[in-house]
Amino acid sequence: MKILMLNNEFPPLGGGTGTVNRELLKRWTRASNLEIDLITSALGHEYQTEQFAERVRLHFVPVNNKNLHHSSNRELATYAARALPYALKLQRAQKYDFVFAWSAVPAGAVALVLKKIAGLNYLVRVCGPDIPGFEERYGALYPILTPMIRATWHNAAHVVAKCGDEANLIRRVDARVAVTIVPNGVDLDAFTPAHIPDAGALRLLCVARLIERKGQEHLIQAVKRLTEQDIDVVLDLVGTGDARRANEQQARDLGIADRVNFVGYVPREEIAQVYANAHVFVLASYNEGMSVATLEAMAAGLPLVVTRTPGTKELVQENVNGLLFDWADVDALTAHLKFLAMHRDIARAMGHASRELAQQFAWEDVAARYGELFWEMGVDATVRQRIGREASGA
Repeated sequence: MKILMLNNEFPPLGGGTGTVNRELLKRWTRASNLEIDLITSALGHEYQTEQFAERVRLHFVPVNNKNLHHSSNRELATYAARALPYALKLQRAQKYDFVFAWSAVPAGAVALVLKKIAGLNYLVRVCGPDIPGFEERYGALYPILTPMIRATWHNAAHVVAKCGDEANLIRRVDARVAVTIVPNGVDLDAFTPAHIPDAGALRLLCVARLIERKGQEHLIQAVKRLTEQDIDVVLDLVGTGDARRANEQQARDLGIADRVNFVGYVPREEIAQVYANAHVFVLASYNEGMSVATLEAMAAGLPLVVTRTPGTKELVQENVNGLLFDWADVDALTAHLKFLAMHRDIARAMGHASRELAQQFAWEDVAARYGELFWEMGVDATVRQRIGREASGA
């Protein structure tokens, strides 16, 4: 079975979607019946290819990317414009069974055109911001993009969401869309459970791009309030993004620059140690699908303090492995962190529960679920080809 994948991001470029793509590719390399070509964005200015595994090839198209962790509208458009002719060239040589688009924008738009031109069926996995209304900073663009996004969903063999709440967001945009749910996963073997001591500074960890939607400004405010109450805390912010300068200035203005560490980008091979050094994972995000960072924190045995967003109910059992709060509710966030700082035994129990719950999200199970969809689409492709041959008298 030959699959063409489209994803404008792939590590080290981008965020969770690229990470999920890479982790699943690792599992699919074990399937002798799969041959995969992935078209993604180049970090440089040249077209490149790379052999990821024996039957998996990566194809990089240049988009003149300016930011390792965030694609601009121009870069998304450039990816679509260059991925389409490249995909058509590959299709003429490889004759794929179907296309896997890792987002509705821009990958889904390319897949839609491929279906119209080359007759290739496709599935599209939503990434979150490609759902109209998901992210406030794209508010002005959603009215322009929504007709194309809906067309992408309607023409797909499968529209895949990561959780029930994300599926509901899709249905609010278009109730006619049938959604298949396949969660994200985590590699438990890659993470060592963290040790939460009885005393000393409580180490808070947030792994997320530094953008407004992720809510680091609210977390910094909570750290300020905790220090005012003589609660010893240190915050590590892992990631970078457009809001970094503003976040750094906020920490300085609040007089807690020594309490907030801007760690920046951490390579994947080093990220497990970052979780192992933490005591509590915090994500103050406005919206998520199913956070890869939260799953990793669970695998690392950390208690969770996160906002009520899509995907939360699948990952967080309140008062069992974590505590929840509403977006921008700094009072509740501060109270939760103070509670865990003063009750380390409960923090450890929650961390243990996180590790146990993470076992339900093994990458191998996720890969197998996608494999069922692949088999179905591969059979459909074979049937369509046979019908085409019979219709032509071949």
